[in-house]
Amino acid sequence: MTEGTMPAPHETPTLSPARVTAVLRILVLSTFVVLLNETIMVNAIPRLMREFEVTAAAAGWLSTAFMLTMAVVIPVTGWFLQRVTTRTAFGLAMALFLAGTALAAAAPAFPVLLAARVIQASGTAVMMPLLMTTLMTLVPPHDRGRVMGNITLVISVAPALGPAVSGVLLQLGSWRLLFLAVIPIAGAMAIFGRRKLVNIGEPQAVPIDWLSVPLAAAGFGALVYGLSGLGAGNAAQAPVPPEAITLVGAVLVGLFVWRQLALQRSSAPLLDLRALTFRHFSVALGLMCLSFMALMGAFILLPIYLQEVCGLTSLQTGLLLIPGGLTMGLLGPQVGKLYDRLGAPRLVVPGAVLTALCLALFALTGEQTSPWLVLALHVALSAGMAFVFTPVFTSGLSVLPPHLYPHGSAILGSLQQVAAAAGTALVISVMSGRAATAAADGADATGALATGIRWGFGIGAGLGALAVLVALLIHTPPAPQQPAASEAQDEDGTTTNKTAHTPT
Repeated sequence: MTEGTMPAPHETPTLSPARVTAVLRILVLSTFVVLLNETIMVNAIPRLMREFEVTAAAAGWLSTAFMLTMAVVIPVTGWFLQRVTTRTAFGLAMALFLAGTALAAAAPAFPVLLAARVIQASGTAVMMPLLMTTLMTLVPPHDRGRVMGNITLVISVAPALGPAVSGVLLQLGSWRLLFLAVIPIAGAMAIFGRRKLVNIGEPQAVPIDWLSVPLAAAGFGALVYGLSGLGAGNAAQAPVPPEAITLVGAVLVGLFVWRQLALQRSSAPLLDLRALTFRHFSVALGLMCLSFMALMGAFILLPIYLQEVCGLTSLQTGLLLIPGGLTMGLLGPQVGKLYDRLGAPRLVVPGAVLTALCLALFALTGEQTSPWLVLALHVALSAGMAFVFTPVFTSGLSVLPPHLYPHGSAILGSLQQVAAAAGTALVISVMSGRAATAAADGADATGALATGIRWGFGIGAGLGALAVLVALLIHTPPAPQQPAASEAQDEDGTTTNKTAHTPT
């Protein structure tokens, strides 16, 4: 099916500028809270290993389980967000997140803490597509770049602040403060959001294909888990080889795709893959995946390099990486405004080139490299990514008709998790292999690790170069026509008719 033969989009509700601003602020601030928690445990791993008497590999599951849960839940959100109201989706996401946070704060044993992280991730997995879908529905095409830029600020800054916030809280007391400090903030956002949010559009009684649910869960879960295991140091001792798990995951995802294509001909699929028939969306998706692989590879290598090669502490490492996250976030609104004026290509191509160049320079670092140079390169890398992500997200989703926004957001979120796992596995595998070779050739432990890290950054530079080639295919697509006015429900259930607007 081609772009010209897609079904007519549903009506797009529009609200007054003040209500749109309020809705987006609620969702953005709530997303900030849940994303901050995603990385807030980085510095707590050693303390948790001692308190619960678990190995580093077991403690690492606190992050792996979060990522796996995101990969499993996000494919279902395309169907879920069409089925329920905005306020219901928001309430469920925040309730899951709060329940997981409270359980984690009181966890008496490691398995309970691990289960709590899974519950938290379930709420986060709903919140991200909800934010993107609501933005694309409410904000007119000519203003999406600026608004997406503001959202990029929050999405970028939250993960960057996580390690630094955890370092400060761990200095003040128990690791449980990481969760106790979040509960009142998340609780306030949940209460305020339920009072102020409005329902965007009408829920649809979309049927669910129960065969697709386990296929998506098992397929994306096994694929992400297998890819994550490929780069693990103990992969050779795993009871089931990660290569086998990755292959099984890829086969199950293939069956999931086949099932969705079959359902598209007769009924409603769980994840509508007709979004991929829009060329602009598919190209943007490919660029996002390559960029995300390179970015996650760099983000996993930098802490190892700074701590194991340069000798910095975990808190020093977190503080050194904050300026990069702030740079990406603060540039987001400016890049968004430039997108509205200049379009995507003039921003994406220079951003991709800068990203690839910074990764190539990282590949030249060594034991004697100054941390201040690493800081400058990280800031430049983050700036390049800011010029890529905001235009790519905006132009990619803008070409879709409104009824495909939830599915497009779910596809993007699912492939983000797969790309993150693939990028991490690739660079860690290369780093480990080259470090082992250097050690066998007589290098000391630090020198061997530095060699492996340089090769890992080299792989990231290669991915960045491929991203530059794909960026040349990006252009600003014409947005689909949308009605100037339609209906939306306030929190009291009343229905009002609003006119088109430009939110502030």
